[in-house]
Amino acid sequence: MSNAGGFKSLNRYYDMLAGNTVWNPWSPDGAFDALATVTLTSAASVTFAGIPNTYKHLQIRGLSNVTSWIQLQLNGTTGNNYSYHEIRGNGASASASGGGTGDALMALGAGSTYPTAFITDILDYTNTNKLKTVRTLYGSDQNGSGNVGLTSNLYITNTNAITSITLYAYSLGNLPVGTTISLYGVK
Repeated sequence: MSNAGGFKSLNRYYDMLAGNTVWNPWSPDGAFDALATVTLTSAASVTFAGIPNTYKHLQIRGLSNVTSWIQLQLNGTTGNNYSYHEIRGNGASASASGGGTGDALMALGAGSTYPTAFITDILDYTNTNKLKTVRTLYGSDQNGSGNVGLTSNLYITNTNAITSITLYAYSLGNLPVGTTISLYGVK
């Protein structure tokens, strides 16, 4: 490195390595803050309310042995306010589906008593100039016959900022005991 880059002394180089923010004002993009974690001790749905509007995106990470779909409702909105597309595979075959309207966003398809892990991103959740996009990646081993999938969803009702998220088991209502779900803010 040359002096043109600002390294006129060894001390300045050590300052850069130590992360001196006066000399090096870099801050990482995409950092995550843990906002809440819930581990169910009884069967229930999970609601994250009062979500701060200080992040660019939200991420939900979960692990559940639910035997149904886990679904999301944004801001408590029910009715035909959501659309989706999904692709999934089980090692032997692949399939795809989609729907124009529905009463909730699909987070993942489980259909087994084996744990399914999922990561759901809610993009630009505070932007009031566009509809909200939600995408989920999920997978489950199921003792050697597992599945993986990707869903892409759209909250088609309005452009309001997302302030609450409810997760529940489709057709069952309640998520099983031991389900763990965490909410993160993405800077």
